[in-house]
Amino acid sequence: MDTFAGKNIVVGVSGSIAAFKVAGWVSALAKAEANVTVIMTAAARRFVTPLTFAALSGNRVHGDMFAPDAGEEMQHIRLAREADAILVAPASAQTLARLAHGQADDLLATVVLASRAPVLVCPAMNSQMYAHAATRANLATLRGYGYHVLEPTSGTLACGEEGQGRLAEWEAVWPRLARLVTPQDLAGKKIVVTAGPTREAIDPARFLGNRSSGKMGYALAQAAMLRGAEVVLISGPTALQVPTDVRLIRVISALEMYEAVLAEAADADVVIKAAAVADYRPVEVFADKVKKDQIDLSMQLCANPDILLELGRRKRPGQILVGFAAETRDLEAAGRKKLAAKNLDLIAVNNVKADNTGFETDTNQLLLLRADGGSETLPLASKSKIAAMLLDRVAALALVR
Repeated sequence: MDTFAGKNIVVGVSGSIAAFKVAGWVSALAKAEANVTVIMTAAARRFVTPLTFAALSGNRVHGDMFAPDAGEEMQHIRLAREADAILVAPASAQTLARLAHGQADDLLATVVLASRAPVLVCPAMNSQMYAHAATRANLATLRGYGYHVLEPTSGTLACGEEGQGRLAEWEAVWPRLARLVTPQDLAGKKIVVTAGPTREAIDPARFLGNRSSGKMGYALAQAAMLRGAEVVLISGPTALQVPTDVRLIRVISALEMYEAVLAEAADADVVIKAAAVADYRPVEVFADKVKKDQIDLSMQLCANPDILLELGRRKRPGQILVGFAAETRDLEAAGRKKLAAKNLDLIAVNNVKADNTGFETDTNQLLLLRADGGSETLPLASKSKIAAMLLDRVAALALVR
């Protein structure tokens, strides 16, 4: 969530039992170094005290448009102007109606009305209230204004009923909020990212594989989505959570990845191949598990197709092709050789022998080599930060195409 650092986020809390969940959201934003200002409606203060949000945000909580200690400042104008984004959560049925009809009868509705910042609305209410035609019409109106609405989930509600109306979880909220405060410099671009390992079957129980966790590729897919791209993530087997609003294609073997990548790359603007694809596969795959005493200690292998090489052959004018090279020595020499041989625009070389840049780590450090002869070493950082820096270079390449 590095995207939130230094951003002014206004969180509007309205009257719903789900208000207690938003306290955790405010804490997460503050930990991500956002400047969080909370506005509470009168009804919200009946569920959670302002002191809770003040302690978690580190800022004063607002609620009264004419607070006696506000001095001469016009709070609704100041808060509206300073906001980089406004998150209304939980958004009760009453708050949705206020916002849809442009009312300015409390501080939250007035700030939203006066602001040009993007607005993300997260409804939460009884399922019958949510399904009512009036609520549906209000949500349609808000979408027509350009507000972003994240639908509630289904489940058991506080009232005991089952249905849609539960406040969305933070894991679904934060990427959509982050996208609202991220420059959309990759909007309109289709970006294909490969991630994770491949598994080459020996028998139903065994395979040849590698230690790739997929973390770098998944971080790249998420970062590209935040910047507005249409993202296709082609992933080998991993246990990672799929990034929000990213189209996932799951594969297992190198041959499956080959077919999927070539199909999706045909109309892609950018292809980033971060997967660790097996170079070889067994010639013979056994239909049944081979017993230990029947295993032949020598195994005949055949080469898998070189996906990156084929992408380089098929690269269209204007298409950007980025490769990864996992090396243990002579990083630049190995990277330059691969860059030229596979017709890449950019290659990211990392030392997988190091403790903090190898497989399965949460951090990375990349040596970037460009086709024009340039080079740059990115600092050791979290894979999410590395992904953002790498996409900065991709966006710069896209500007000159």
